[in-house]
Amino acid sequence: MNAARYLLLVAAFAALWLTVVGLYAQRSDAFPESRHHPAMRYGATQPADVAAGVNARLERGELALTFEPGGRGYLTSVLDAFGISPTSQVLVYSQTSLQASYISAANPRAVYFNDDISVAWVRGAPLLEVAAQDPRLGTVFYQLGQTDGPTPRFNRSETCLSCHLSWDTRAVPGVFVMSTFPRKSDRDYASGGLTDHREPLSRRWGGWYVTGAKVPRRHMGNTALIGPHAVGPEQMAPPPVFATLADAPALRAIGDYLTPHSDIAALLVLEHQLHAMNLMTRAAWEHRLVTPAALADALVDVNHEPVLTARVREAVDELADYLLFVDEVPLGTVQGASGFTEWFSAQGPKDASGRSLRELRLEDRLMKYPLSYTIYSKAFASLPPAVRQATYRRLETVLSAAKPEPKYTHLTAVDRRAVLDLLRATKDDLPGVF
Repeated sequence: MNAARYLLLVAAFAALWLTVVGLYAQRSDAFPESRHHPAMRYGATQPADVAAGVNARLERGELALTFEPGGRGYLTSVLDAFGISPTSQVLVYSQTSLQASYISAANPRAVYFNDDISVAWVRGAPLLEVAAQDPRLGTVFYQLGQTDGPTPRFNRSETCLSCHLSWDTRAVPGVFVMSTFPRKSDRDYASGGLTDHREPLSRRWGGWYVTGAKVPRRHMGNTALIGPHAVGPEQMAPPPVFATLADAPALRAIGDYLTPHSDIAALLVLEHQLHAMNLMTRAAWEHRLVTPAALADALVDVNHEPVLTARVREAVDELADYLLFVDEVPLGTVQGASGFTEWFSAQGPKDASGRSLRELRLEDRLMKYPLSYTIYSKAFASLPPAVRQATYRRLETVLSAAKPEPKYTHLTAVDRRAVLDLLRATKDDLPGVF
């Protein structure tokens, strides 16, 4: 499929998707208003995310970005500016980007990330693509030209929202990991869907390279997206196993990438994290939609349950369940090889015993302690106080229950006690019920 035809398909799909979102806006699990609503003013509000912060440092002359000839351009310098480790590298070869014409199995897009921001680089493409989590606006998208110049800046763009504001993001600006299913020819309809910790492994990572010391036997990565092998996800043969990208025959010039990995642990963390951020944005926006501006971010009495509307309460409950890994699909045993696991887990905070919600388990489940580390994120800290306190209270109710509801039976008594202890030791804004 040529680039023009593909972009037409993407545009048509995006238009159809946004129509569907509009039709179902009255359902209780997606934001029902435009991002331009006066309570949000997405496009008219100056961002306060880390990309905006780096732009400000560039303007003041406190920081300079270095251009690296030979293809990487500003990539290494940008990752350093954002504090992103190259070990977070994951590679995607489905043509799901504004720069689709540059992407293929031979020339995949590399994604690097930390808790606050992700950066995408395509060898030979004119732009670095950046998605930053703003404390109020949700995901804000930027582009940085890959041409050496005296004043490089991250330029905000809303073009990405044609795909990044959809039912999968809860109808707020957001990012997600998409699995693209193989098809027999480029004339066949492209299908796939969002993946996170709730999706069966057999349906994850179509269009992604997946490497590691141990990877699941069944997934959709490392497989050509077009060919006679295209069948339903459950009928597909196990994919080839790639310990490193050197094992991927279609990928050329792997030395151009920062590491020879598309790390399984990094991919698992990324897909979990992105949906958590979308749910936080949606809960915050639901609250601001129905709360006067002067009160939306007002402090609340931590000793009393915040009063929320039914829609906001539903958004809070969905967020709390996701943070507690409700419906997480068993992983088996997986192991990365890029150093991402060690880099990610070393970041705090920790309790007096050295325990942390950032410790990866990667055996049967993602995290050692089943509460998402995103509870330490700037996005969570920036939730309207009533929403943040209500989320804490929902977590406490689940974790302290003598007999958990059926959907929380994956949380053992030992797990619940450990999570409660970690929260008490590492969070200073907990409500009185803790």
